[in-house]
Amino acid sequence: MNLTIAGLTARALFGRRRLLLLLPMPLLLIGLTVLAAGTSADPAQWGPIVLGDLGLGVILPLTALIIGSSVLGLEIEDGTITHVLSKPVPRSEIVVTKLAVAWGATAAVTAVPLAIAGAIAGSPRLAVGLGLGTAVGALVYTALFLALSLLSRRPVAVGLVYIMLWENLLTRFVGGARVLSVQEYSTTLAGGLAQTELLTGRLLPITAALLAIVLTALGAAVATARLRSFTLAGETG
Repeated sequence: MNLTIAGLTARALFGRRRLLLLLPMPLLLIGLTVLAAGTSADPAQWGPIVLGDLGLGVILPLTALIIGSSVLGLEIEDGTITHVLSKPVPRSEIVVTKLAVAWGATAAVTAVPLAIAGAIAGSPRLAVGLGLGTAVGALVYTALFLALSLLSRRPVAVGLVYIMLWENLLTRFVGGARVLSVQEYSTTLAGGLAQTELLTGRLLPITAALLAIVLTALGAAVATARLRSFTLAGETG
């Protein structure tokens, strides 16, 4: 972890206008949870939709996509990546630092609001489960989308295809697709930790945890290998 690069990345990330687009989503989640909890409806009726489908299925992956694809992708677009690459810092250290900043930012604007929503909807245990499950999902998503920003010139478009078609459509009909769904990992771990029927993952918790570790490591390894192929001109060698 390089603190200088982390500081530069954080300042650049929070200075982007696109990050402002993220602010309404956690507020919407908490607002909907408060409204639903204020009614006489049982949490079993609205909890899976608000916390699972909206929180873990939409807000978490979209936030991770915007942030994960920005920490290196925008520097490549505007050419400032050469400034980072000119430093005598190993490429692996650059990737780990960028990933840590992206993960921290994503977790702050997703795990915290989801934990608050969980506390409103159910219990402290649901809040802890949602918070931890979301944090794990944020790490996997940001690792994959960071790698994607180095592999594709249109990482947001490719990421949206993965989120909308693979995670929110294909996994409903093809059971095998769930093993490559980060949303399934988050839901399984959150539901398992909270011991609640509001979040019902379709993987074993140990399977979800192992796959999360593997995909995070794979994303970081691919990003490091890809960054090593970049020259100081910001082009692949």
